[in-house]
Amino acid sequence: MILVMTVQNPDKTPSRKQRLQERQRRQLAVVDTVDKAEAKVRKAEAELAVAVTEAVQVFGDEQSASEGLDMPVEAIRRFLGMGRDGVAKGDDVAEADGPS
Repeated sequence: MILVMTVQNPDKTPSRKQRLQERQRRQLAVVDTVDKAEAKVRKAEAELAVAVTEAVQVFGDEQSASEGLDMPVEAIRRFLGMGRDGVAKGDDVAEADGPS
């Protein structure tokens, strides 16, 4: 993130327009940061759904995977559901990465 600071005359207070523009700039920067973080979370969840699906296959069932991964069965089921939803939509983790 690049921060741009404006040099102002210390004797002159910024106008309402300048204050509003600065506030909007900061708000947009925060929204951009949140959007990027949400994209990373979605990607991580997709990768975790794939890993949990593989774990269930390796451990044999949800309960065994839950014990082996030290993860509640409800979480296992949630990630399995995400994995099924992703397959049904034709999504995969590579698409979550974006273009290479």
